[in-house]
Amino acid sequence: MNHLSAESTPPSPLILAEEVHKWFGDFHALRGINLTVYPQEVIVLMGPSGSGKSTFIRTLNGLETHQSGRIVIDNLELSRDSAALDVIRQEVGMVFQQFNLFPHLTVLQNITLAPVWVRKWSRSQAQAVALQLLERVGILEQAHKYPTQLSGGQQQRVAIARALAMQPKIMLFDEPTSALDPEMIQEVLEVMLTLAAEGMTMVVVTHEVEFARSVAHRILFMDQGQVVETAPPEQFFTQPQTPRSRQFLAKILSRSQLRLTP
Repeated sequence: MNHLSAESTPPSPLILAEEVHKWFGDFHALRGINLTVYPQEVIVLMGPSGSGKSTFIRTLNGLETHQSGRIVIDNLELSRDSAALDVIRQEVGMVFQQFNLFPHLTVLQNITLAPVWVRKWSRSQAQAVALQLLERVGILEQAHKYPTQLSGGQQQRVAIARALAMQPKIMLFDEPTSALDPEMIQEVLEVMLTLAAEGMTMVVVTHEVEFARSVAHRILFMDQGQVVETAPPEQFFTQPQTPRSRQFLAKILSRSQLRLTP
């Protein structure tokens, strides 16, 4: 894993979130979130259901609007300006819990749609890139099938390839394995591990402990719309600093152990 050297001058951050607040009516969903992500960093967000993880990650490409604070993506501030938002969304790929593939399009058509319409690539260029990506995620042979003909793990790998087809600088993952059967989780995590090893900047919402240990530069633990603790993975998983972190980890580590027990 490429950790940033403390002695070198850090590059400009790809993601800068400062005092981000978000309300849904009277519900204060995000309460002053701060995050700085540099190129090639992998940040993992953890926390209980309802803690604001998914809401926060969705603010990073404007799928949710924040009411106060600043979000800057690759030196461009996220605002209600549609032109800026379009530019940011071209640079930020996102993979959701559900695959969100178009069922009436083939795998190849799903992947080439955005590059042709948004990037204005020729169809032949988009198809060439799509086939390379399908090979990269290990399902080249599925190119001409429809999503309903694929397993859940295969569909999620198509979703990752679709996001990568736009050649983003940042990848966001919102619990990408939570809708999968246990035996399909690893095949998706392996693709994500490869992306991390290749230097993709990633922000990942997940409860997959071994994945987080392997690739994260930092863990952000969230609860009730706030970042309760930030730490490198080994510190977070072995010496959590807050009672709430310890309580959460006791539950998810025991669940992970149960899943791994024959």
